[in-house]
Amino acid sequence: MGATKTDHFSDRQNEIAILAKAIGHPARIAILEFLIKSDACICGDIVNELPLAQPTVSQHLKELKNAGLIKGSIEGNAICYCIDEKNLEKIKNYFANISIKLEKKNNKCC
Repeated sequence: MGATKTDHFSDRQNEIAILAKAIGHPARIAILEFLIKSDACICGDIVNELPLAQPTVSQHLKELKNAGLIKGSIEGNAICYCIDEKNLEKIKNYFANISIKLEKKNNKCC
């Protein structure tokens, strides 16, 4: 059995790629922005905020949750979603490190 392509990259690189893929859709960005401005909400609130059908919103929530960018807890017959700040911090640190490296490089390319 052959190695998968992800086997050729570090755990950190694979982790950042999973997180980046999860935020690679504008609906997921909108969901994250909505959750950031709200302390927490249920799926119905998100559906009311976006121009998408409830099943589509649920699929995007599932992708964000699988990537670890949001958390969900069951409250009665609804699920309350919130940001998983630990994993969002990983994305923030990744782009901050890239920015620092680019500043040090001082446009010495092209």
